Amino acid sequence: MTKKLWFQVGVGILLAILIIKYFLEISFLFGPVVIIIKTVILPLVLGGVLYYMTEPIQRFLENRKFPRWASMITIIVSLVLVLWGIGAIIGPHVTRQVNNFVENAPGLTKDFNEMKDMLLQEKRNLPKTLEKSLDDAANSIQSIALNFGKWIVTFIQSLFQAVFLLVLVPFFFIFMLKDHEKFAPIIYNRFTGQRREWVKKTLGDIDHVLRSYIQGQFLISAILATLIFIGYWIFGVNYALLLALFALFMNLIPFIGPWIAVVPALIIAYTQDPKLVIAVGIVTLVAQQIDSNIITPNVMGKTLDIHPLTVITIILAAGNIAGFLGIIVAIPFYAVLKVIVLNIYEQRRKIKNAATKDVKE
Repeated sequence: MTKKLWFQVGVGILLAILIIKYFLEISFLFGPVVIIIKTVILPLVLGGVLYYMTEPIQRFLENRKFPRWASMITIIVSLVLVLWGIGAIIGPHVTRQVNNFVENAPGLTKDFNEMKDMLLQEKRNLPKTLEKSLDDAANSIQSIALNFGKWIVTFIQSLFQAVFLLVLVPFFFIFMLKDHEKFAPIIYNRFTGQRREWVKKTLGDIDHVLRSYIQGQFLISAILATLIFIGYWIFGVNYALLLALFALFMNLIPFIGPWIAVVPALIIAYTQDPKLVIAVGIVTLVAQQIDSNIITPNVMGKTLDIHPLTVITIILAAGNIAGFLGIIVAIPFYAVLKVIVLNIYEQRRKIKNAATKDVKE
């Protein structure tokens, strides 16, 4: 029994849980280590995201005989110019819409309360069974809204932490641009033989999955946000730019992000003109169909190959465990874990086949 895979995996999981348990209990010894990890992890993740987003540019430049230092300077200057251009072009419009939203917030709140009272009044005229179903749905929506509020608070806290530690993000980013080819060899050169080849292949697969996910997800989010802005602008929805920017960040959450993004748009559309709710629904539906049938298949392909139900389960669990930041990193973390497990399974199968072949010979 001790040679069975399920037994070895179970023992490994139990040992890992025990190690983590005693690790957390010896706080006076490992407390500073945990603080350092929490301080470094967010800038490291942001630096990694920036690296994967700019890596195609660096590869393009170096394929055209740019030295490493020249490609790095070009990327950094380009990023500064792009950020400055975005701020100069849309900054005034965003500021104006934010100011208008703040000024109109009391009126929007009043309209929203009137809408809620009207729905509650109409609910009393419905059959008991349907009324109960609506109550259950309302409670579910309220629970989701409360959790979403917690995620937003966590996101804001993480954002302030990122701003406070902003000096570390360029450090990690520049370091990755300069020496990214050296990271994997440092790990797999510690092994020999077939194990070395397996570690090298696994690290390559992890790099491919992360690159494809980050680059693809940001590209998809940008395209969807642009489509949503154009649609809202055509129909004359207020705060179209703010809603599009909100959708840009929400679309980074796979599968359920776009549906979260449409909620404030529906509320604003209803308070502006109830007929606009239909327009917002049409824009969202068209954008989602374009995304599902054209954008995502061509950008992402089958890189992750994760079932939508699995995505929802992972996102909900990550939100309860680690808040908004957990939602953002849950899918790539799961994809990396899936790559490692699949490579372990493939390696064990090769070893088993080789052993069977030797026995037959």
